[in-house]
Amino acid sequence: MIGSQELTEPVVDLRVARELGLTEDEYDAILRILGRTPTYTELGIYSVMWSEHCSYKNSIAVLKTLPREGKGLLAGAGEENAGLVDIGNGLAVAFKIESHNHPSAIEPYQGAATGVGGILRDIFTMGARPIAALNSLRFGNPKNARVRYLLKNVVKGIGDYGNSFGVPTVAGEVYFDDCYNGNPLVNAMAVGIVKTDHIARAVAGEPGSAVMIVGSATGKDGIHGATFASVELSGESEARRPAVQVGDPFTEKALLEATLEAIQSGHVVGIQDMGAAGLTCSSTEMSAKGRVGMRLNLDNVPLRDQKMSSYEIMLSESQERMLLVARKGHEEAINKIFRKWDLAVSMIGEVSAGSDVEVFQRERLKARVPAETLVLGGGAPVYHREARLPGYIAEVRDFAASDVMEPADCSKVLLELLGSPTIGSKRPVYEQYDSMVQTSALLGPGESDAAVVRIEGTTKALALKTDCNAAYVYLNPRRGGEIAVAEAARNVVCSGGKPIAITNCLNFGNPYDPEVFWQFKEAVAGIGAACRVLETPVTGGNVSFYNESPEGAVFPTPVIGMLGIIDDLAHVTRSAFDKRGDAIILLGKTAGHLGGSQYLHRQLGSYRGDAPEMDLAAEQALQQTLLALIRSRLVQSAHDISEGGLAVALAECCMGAHKGVGAVVTGLSMWSLRKDYCLFGEDQSRVIITVQATDVDEVMRRCGNAGVDSQSIGSVTSSGRLVIEDWIDVSVAAMQEQYEGAVMGLFGIEGREA
Repeated sequence: MIGSQELTEPVVDLRVARELGLTEDEYDAILRILGRTPTYTELGIYSVMWSEHCSYKNSIAVLKTLPREGKGLLAGAGEENAGLVDIGNGLAVAFKIESHNHPSAIEPYQGAATGVGGILRDIFTMGARPIAALNSLRFGNPKNARVRYLLKNVVKGIGDYGNSFGVPTVAGEVYFDDCYNGNPLVNAMAVGIVKTDHIARAVAGEPGSAVMIVGSATGKDGIHGATFASVELSGESEARRPAVQVGDPFTEKALLEATLEAIQSGHVVGIQDMGAAGLTCSSTEMSAKGRVGMRLNLDNVPLRDQKMSSYEIMLSESQERMLLVARKGHEEAINKIFRKWDLAVSMIGEVSAGSDVEVFQRERLKARVPAETLVLGGGAPVYHREARLPGYIAEVRDFAASDVMEPADCSKVLLELLGSPTIGSKRPVYEQYDSMVQTSALLGPGESDAAVVRIEGTTKALALKTDCNAAYVYLNPRRGGEIAVAEAARNVVCSGGKPIAITNCLNFGNPYDPEVFWQFKEAVAGIGAACRVLETPVTGGNVSFYNESPEGAVFPTPVIGMLGIIDDLAHVTRSAFDKRGDAIILLGKTAGHLGGSQYLHRQLGSYRGDAPEMDLAAEQALQQTLLALIRSRLVQSAHDISEGGLAVALAECCMGAHKGVGAVVTGLSMWSLRKDYCLFGEDQSRVIITVQATDVDEVMRRCGNAGVDSQSIGSVTSSGRLVIEDWIDVSVAAMQEQYEGAVMGLFGIEGREA
């Protein structure tokens, strides 16, 4: 009889519901849906499925305003485990980004490692073989020992899992700011390739089809992980370590091969990763999508602890597990495949008529819940939160760049910027990642503005990038959201690719705070506006709220994962200068905008002013023109101008080049701007390209016809020095020393756990 309680289970009431993260209104809604008091297992099921992490209850209304349709989209936002884009040749790309912020804050190694494992499963559950991983990381002040401890262990967790699994980590970004001291951000992205006739779906089959659990045994790790991700970090968070899962990349590698073999065999109707909310999420979502129910017998679930209750089994987030629905009569064939890979496989139930997911343990009905009442877009609650302009906006924008004293020594300023952890080389990070496994990465970290990964069997490649300047979003969320998309797309174009779609990971504070929710709404509006102009629809992603600690909320950080296609490998473009005598051309307008810049932050110790102006039409024209120039083989190198401005971008082009390469840059004084505005301003929609001297006139002509500003500003030399007007004269070796040492020392200093 449903409603009977085990002796170890509490009697369900409003107090218990609140302890599990539900509100009084939500508890009342559950009572209405069921027509009775829920069992403890049912209450647990609703608590995780209605958590922010699973239901998107505070964000879904805003997310629906994003452009989610476009050419070639096979699976858009919320439809499957990952976004899916047709790229021709009978192939599609599956890609997605997700956060593992809170677990990484309290157990950085496993938190980061299982974040990588989870996003990889989202990819191969689609039937796609993962070919690349990326990440976006945010940490606090590197002078803080705790921050150094988090940095080292997050990076090690990402590297160990990805390297052991055998997927190249090809790109990423690392930023440092005090706002992330108590709450780091760890966003992981994965990309895979699938034949369009082998795509798998997360849907249950017809009634009578067998439901199987495959992969690792179920333990108590990760219980209420989804709920943990839906609250702020606090002094008690360290006690939540049991909510952090433990990963095993070697088991995951076997699970990948077995899963792909099973999908390609035709024996699988539907399959879904057991990520957040574990068996609860996979069973209810697959049922709701198939408009059917399931009968689950938990006695058949392989367990690491035989004393686990139905509540614990349903909510466990143990890693390396899948829920699979087999075609009728093909159960033994699936058994053989997974046993061949030495993986546990167990039939735990069957698809049923109706819409209820029923859970049995020891011949007792422990839960009966209508699947559609639990899922995103179904019966899960949807809230429209109050949004209010934050008070800090007027304060930080009350600023005049002219109040900053013009530096006497710009060479010194440049070296200081190159030596800052946010701008400096991330080589100590990415060298811990294997970027060459699978031998598909053509250009990896540091070689181009975006990573370039070959598509086997074709003459095409993928251009991949994660990007977000959170300082801009903090100062102006809407414009910052536009810039995040535009810069990610610009980086893809600089590598020779055409941007085609994005995934996003939206990291914000508490949505119940009206000022935080205003940041969220404005940033999403900016992302949507840029995606519409640049024709890069949103295929899905992740919202991570509650990124706060007792010190306050993090900067609003909407990370963009950009997917681009390079149609011909001959168009792949590097960022570094190449040949002596090549002309350096600046594309785009320079107004000397200092608001939100790294230069200003170095001068004042904080971010002030407004985010740079963003003209999306001009951005689109720039990108289209640059891509046409690259495809015409007129461009030798291309590099986006971003943090640190023109001077830092020129320095990076020199440092990435062959030994002895330098540059002489002139003609900037004609802008009639202060030299620090010219050198370190972060105006948007600007790119440095090099072309052969004989092609300068043709390139300038094409830019003029397209309405894109262009200026020849110098040439590549063999002097080994960067000379800009009479403002900067510094050796590439000196710049390299500062640049390479910026983060290196953080891994040489022993941090502590607390």
